[in-house]
Amino acid sequence: MVNKIMSKYNAIDLFSGCGGLSRGLRSAGFAVVAALDNDKDSVATYRLNHPKAVVLEKDIRNVKMADIKAILKGNPLHLLAGCPPCQGFSAVRRLNRKRSIKDERNSLVLQILRFVRVLKPATIMIENVPALKNYYLFGHLLKTLKSMGYHIDYGIADISKYGVPQRRKRLVLVGSLLGEIKIAQPTGKQKTVRDAIGKLESTAKTRDKVHKIFASHSPEIRKLISMIPKNGGSRNSLPKKFELDCHKKKNVGFNDIYGRMKWDAVSPTITGGCLNPSKGRFLHPDKNRALTAREAALLQSFPKSYKFPTDISTTKLALLIGNALPPEFSRIQSENILSHIKQYNG
Repeated sequence: MVNKIMSKYNAIDLFSGCGGLSRGLRSAGFAVVAALDNDKDSVATYRLNHPKAVVLEKDIRNVKMADIKAILKGNPLHLLAGCPPCQGFSAVRRLNRKRSIKDERNSLVLQILRFVRVLKPATIMIENVPALKNYYLFGHLLKTLKSMGYHIDYGIADISKYGVPQRRKRLVLVGSLLGEIKIAQPTGKQKTVRDAIGKLESTAKTRDKVHKIFASHSPEIRKLISMIPKNGGSRNSLPKKFELDCHKKKNVGFNDIYGRMKWDAVSPTITGGCLNPSKGRFLHPDKNRALTAREAALLQSFPKSYKFPTDISTTKLALLIGNALPPEFSRIQSENILSHIKQYNG
């Protein structure tokens, strides 16, 4: 039955990154026939994990629709899914201001319309940061999709309520030519940091090279980390004499930096700086180190078997992991869409 579903329902993943969205699509029962991204490390990682998909390594603006049609070979496209670059809308980039940062990537959301016009997918799914809904091009996107006959629903979802052990909110939009459609509602299943990484072997004993990758620090920083209280402690708990010079200035940095995660709570948002404790609350709950790359990936809900390159910088690896759409959240939204398609197609 699984093979029948995989061959019947086709999906394309735009802005595919390292493959978090595609992992969810495939787990739900879609066959991801094509993906595209212009970042070489993302594409290399994607290919390691999704060998059956045709991956186009190029700027989406330079992708020809004829090439996509050739990949589909006349077969219908059941779902067009994508997560356009969101850096211009992120709270970190905007420093919590309402207006988006001027970023040329903001307009890439319109590329979705170009694909929709030509390919006419039965359904659409778009994921992004919540601030996108306040961007004028999002309004244009909604109006245009509706004019093309798509039934639309969108909303802000808290992924921690969908079984992802992480505090992260996302804007989800779904559309369908078939009939009324709604985004998937929370499952009620919740996981903690302990659930995700509590049973991992030590970094010294593991054979998993990805689990051996974590930030190295100067003796001064290592001492500071060792003094931060276990299980949720913060650098604010340290005596003033141990405060770093760069933290003494007012209104500089964030309170969470060099903070520890809590075992029995969800993690903070796993960002592109997730392997650097100077970028957020990314210290292990009780080990005197930052998260490993595998731990960060598990908190993103990637399976332990997911492959990541070990020959790139820690900074680049953190970006791959932090910029990904959590696969478990993608799976739940994708299963909801597949159920919707089956109601009409049988």
